[in-house]
Amino acid sequence: MTEPLPFSPAADRNRQPILEQLLRLLPAQGHLLEVASGTGQHAEHMAPALPGWRWQPTDFMADALPGIAARTAHLASVQPAVQLDVTAPQWGTPTPWLACFDAVYCANLLHIAPWSACAGLMQGSARVLRPGGLLLTYGPYLEEGVETSPGNLAFDQSLRARDPAWGLRWLHQVAQQAEAAGLQLAQRIAMPANNLLLVWQAAPGR
Repeated sequence: MTEPLPFSPAADRNRQPILEQLLRLLPAQGHLLEVASGTGQHAEHMAPALPGWRWQPTDFMADALPGIAARTAHLASVQPAVQLDVTAPQWGTPTPWLACFDAVYCANLLHIAPWSACAGLMQGSARVLRPGGLLLTYGPYLEEGVETSPGNLAFDQSLRARDPAWGLRWLHQVAQQAEAAGLQLAQRIAMPANNLLLVWQAAPGR
């Protein structure tokens, strides 16, 4: 009997609202790097709706790659999943699979990873993005002057109880890391369930 594929209820809930934004933000074609693909549900759902895009899934966990492959094997536009650690030095240095991308997409990583993952994500994305390319990050954030929802406060506490290095990140601190890497916040998009989709753009003439 075939084992059921890994499944994330959260990824199932948020995949369509995120896709609706990607359809608005992205041009008709390009090459997209997905960081922290997890179960592969986003690639499976979104890639067919973006037929002009080649989709490169990745994940830090090697044991996640077979599930991603099983979900996306029937999709010609989705490349074989590759292991990627955004905290590894110089991960954005070009390799046979890691070349120039028009967009980098990363959902629900920063709050379940050490803070060093934020700098690593920003710096590596800046290295692989074409001039003017977009980094799109999705998840819950803390914001100065914006009241945090009770649900996000409880979520933050539960994350820190599991691992003190985890937790919701302050948006202004994330922006500092992005700016240090040469990425500017272009759009802040409010999403369902008190999440944000943040659009970071590489300098057009770099």
